[in-house]
Amino acid sequence: MLSLRKNWANAPWLLLSREDLLIELQQATDEGRDISVLRDEFDRVIALDLSDDLAQRRAELLLDRVQSLPLSDGYGYVEPSDQAGIRAERPPSTAFPASDVPEEVLQDKILGGWLGRCCGCLLGKPFEGRKSRQIEKFLRSQNRWPLARYASLQAPAEIAAECGMNLSNPSLYEEGINAMVEDDDTNYTAAGLALLRQRGAAFTPEDVAAFWLSNIPVFRVCTAERAAYRNLVACIPPPTSACFRNPYREWIGAQIRADIYGYVNPSNPVRAAEFAWRDASISHVKNGIYGAMWVAAMIAAAFVLDDPEAVIRAGLSQVPQNSRLFEAIAGILAIRHGGATHEQALETLRKKWNEEQPHAWCHTISNASIVAAALLWGGGDFEATICLAVMPGFDTDCNGATAGSIAGVMLGAGRLPSKWTAPLRDTLYTGVAAYPKVAISEMARETAALAIALRAPSA
Repeated sequence: MLSLRKNWANAPWLLLSREDLLIELQQATDEGRDISVLRDEFDRVIALDLSDDLAQRRAELLLDRVQSLPLSDGYGYVEPSDQAGIRAERPPSTAFPASDVPEEVLQDKILGGWLGRCCGCLLGKPFEGRKSRQIEKFLRSQNRWPLARYASLQAPAEIAAECGMNLSNPSLYEEGINAMVEDDDTNYTAAGLALLRQRGAAFTPEDVAAFWLSNIPVFRVCTAERAAYRNLVACIPPPTSACFRNPYREWIGAQIRADIYGYVNPSNPVRAAEFAWRDASISHVKNGIYGAMWVAAMIAAAFVLDDPEAVIRAGLSQVPQNSRLFEAIAGILAIRHGGATHEQALETLRKKWNEEQPHAWCHTISNASIVAAALLWGGGDFEATICLAVMPGFDTDCNGATAGSIAGVMLGAGRLPSKWTAPLRDTLYTGVAAYPKVAISEMARETAALAIALRAPSA
């Protein structure tokens, strides 16, 4: 086994790494666990060669010990992961305009969601992993700051290199776009559609797990999804699959999987959030789950609301009011009401979340805050919204996709600028077996048909 781990190229992808341990330290601290009693052991294990069997075992046991640590005295958040606990901690009920969305409106808005998700994702994809300063410098070298178009290949080679931009894939840039390329942000939307077609409204977390194992290759999943996949293969079922040796349990992965559950529950944020919980709970806990529920509920509300703040608040109504996610999004709303600029809101965000650190760069809360700000300062304008979601950095393709999806549903396909939608040529590539190359319009038609078939009374 030792030689296999040292020589097999893919072994590090499946084993615990030094980065996993560093992330766990930050994650456990965020959750309010008193990590002080294990700090020295973390330092010792981080210094080991984790390709060694004994070192790997030591790392595994260390993660297990973290889960048994109590919360620190005075930790002020209440953050359950179970469905009943989440429902009990939601804010008091607020009025929501229950409505049966007419079929022609439903079709237009679902297509708007799919197109918006694809456009926003593709806008952010060339910048994935880049820091905000690199994005700005690269775009300024093209005379394209602030962002208002897809990225261009036309940039000085030395600037592109300095900013870490990969110009070798023209399909991500204005000059070469002719479809929405494969991306996990759209793969999961397609996978959710396939799952719902198979299992219907009664699908369970176990159904999601089984779908993953049957349809998604292990090397196509990352971070929290990779840890959960590893657990599922070892016959560790949901919800334990989400927390067992999973340092990424509050990262953004579940949030990017949630859109489909909003699409099929128009005007029903309660059920949209509950669907999202079933999916998220196999790989995430606490705020990792809440981000998914928030997004799904916002999309459901966007079918009947046209004010971004009202949509955001409809999403917040489905998550615990004493959670870190609720606090962060409420903080963005307060900053907006205080008359701050978008840049001032970002300055506040960056004081809390350092984009140089992977944990901050890919966490649910930091990125959800960027999406909320983009929606608020975007003011219902599609172009402004997706550009404001991408320019700050962090997880650019995920945030562009989520903000674009919500704005796309609010506006409907008929009101999306062709400047953004036409280059896609109604074509989507995915890594999901049922949808290798499909028309975006066909995905929207399938989704709308499913939404009608699964329709439940608005709540």
